Amino acid sequence: MSDHVDVTGTGSAGAPPDVVVLDVRVHVDGPDVPSTLSGLADRLAAAVAAADDHGVRDADRRTTGMGVSPRWDREGQGVVGYTAHQSLRLRVRDRDRAGAVISALAGAAGDALAVDGVSLEVADPAPLLVRARDAAFADAQERADQWARLAGRPLGPVLRVREAPMGGPVPMPKARFAAADAGVPLEGGESVVGVEVQVRFALGEP
Repeated sequence: MSDHVDVTGTGSAGAPPDVVVLDVRVHVDGPDVPSTLSGLADRLAAAVAAADDHGVRDADRRTTGMGVSPRWDREGQGVVGYTAHQSLRLRVRDRDRAGAVISALAGAAGDALAVDGVSLEVADPAPLLVRARDAAFADAQERADQWARLAGRPLGPVLRVREAPMGGPVPMPKARFAAADAGVPLEGGESVVGVEVQVRFALGEP
């Protein structure tokens, strides 16, 4: 059985997301760098404490960026102050509490808070990958069976398998829910994982 057929199978699996990811930013203006950084630290500490009070654990809080920049006058000739910012990524593992967390952050940081993004994900995508691989291999098997039949050859054993992941979970919005106290509508639906597998099957003698 020296002849073979190469096929590519694709498969996917989905599940409702159970984690809300908040990308937030705290920014503060001040007359000089030291006082601006001090003001940022105060607002940031209040925001982090509010997140902690609403169940966002240390492991689910991560700094994603920080910076200080001058503010110029209208003519762009002189510095009139400074702006400092720090960005945080928060994972809210109780999806229904996401609105309450946003409200708490706003209450703690006031107008210094900006919400740069809200996304939904699956906490443990491993079972989805297992199901997606099963579906991808079944798809490859079906394609190989068809090509062998068209060629008038019996399909032999698998000679080679190579997986090419198609990326992490992708949100597929289908259902809307209101995020608790803030009344913020978020799309729930499901997160989908896709897998692509390349399989080489031997072909038997006709």
